[in-house]
Amino acid sequence: MSARDYVPKPISQLPWLIILLTLAIGCFDLLVLYSAAGGSVRPWAFSQGIRFFVFLCGAVALSRVPERMWSKAAFPAYGALVVLLVLVELIGAVRGGGQRWLDLGIIRLQPSELMKLSIVLAVAKFYDGLPAGETRRFSAVWPAAGLILAPAALVMKQPDLGTALMIMASGITVMFLAGIPLRLFIGGALAVGAAVPLAVNFVLHGYQRNRILVFLDPESDPLGIGYHISQSKIAIGSGGVFGKGFLNGTQSHLDYLPEGHTDFALATMMEEWGLIGGVLLIVTFFTIIYWGMNVAQQAESRFARLTAAGLATTLFFYVSINMAMVMGLAPVVGVPLPLISFGGSAQMTVMLCLGVLMSIDRQNKKTVRW
Repeated sequence: MSARDYVPKPISQLPWLIILLTLAIGCFDLLVLYSAAGGSVRPWAFSQGIRFFVFLCGAVALSRVPERMWSKAAFPAYGALVVLLVLVELIGAVRGGGQRWLDLGIIRLQPSELMKLSIVLAVAKFYDGLPAGETRRFSAVWPAAGLILAPAALVMKQPDLGTALMIMASGITVMFLAGIPLRLFIGGALAVGAAVPLAVNFVLHGYQRNRILVFLDPESDPLGIGYHISQSKIAIGSGGVFGKGFLNGTQSHLDYLPEGHTDFALATMMEEWGLIGGVLLIVTFFTIIYWGMNVAQQAESRFARLTAAGLATTLFFYVSINMAMVMGLAPVVGVPLPLISFGGSAQMTVMLCLGVLMSIDRQNKKTVRW
């Protein structure tokens, strides 16, 4: 008998490589936040670490939830979060110029973050209940579009452009994977492209409009609206290949880099750990995303396939949008870097995504026929 025969089956079936990679990212994040605070566990590293280990244990526990329970909970969870988004608009806490949180006393909950997970479950549930022959008809488009646009519009009012775009991107990805004809996406993309000038001038807030203009012309306002991205690129560039060394970053320690512990945590990290640190972090993230896509390929039910692929794509959007934003390749839209940026709601959402993926992976292993 091998050593594996003595390990309880529920433990041996866990994706330990993914758990260890997630643990490695979380521990590395504590070093980044410790450095961002000038060599102190307060105010960020300690609380982030406590939440990380609690949420990681929660994700492992969620792996025991049967796949059918996620299917049953998809629409109720979606409805509850829409109600919470309405409550945010009515009684939400204002912070940093945005009304995005519900103050629950022990925690400030950001329902829009959880909607990134819920929208994938809801759209996947809709297409799972749709006959295969109906997928290519218009009747398969407008209900899913309504599911996506309702929370996205509520989030835009907060205002939170980045999260609204994430919700739309995740939901539309599930629609594409469900088999909606490509011509509809091309037509939609052309319509969106034509509407962009109108949206920039009449829908977006002034600071959002300025961020887009600064992205198009980075040197137009380097000391004003473009200050964040200018300092971010200076921090990343000054790190070079090997970085300045742990606790030796200057841009963050001297407070030149705003939000160096949240949206621009990647810049803080790359200043001290350099290109090598950034590449290793990217490889780790994309290993987890690749695993998520493999989980989707091996799933038997349509709901599980769409959910797993949608959640893996959501993680991809998290990573790629934040990194592009921090490096000046995309406008600043306030999307955090998973498990690296300080914040409880985003951390909880990512762990929930991993928990659902591990649940589907466990179901896949149970149905393997030898």
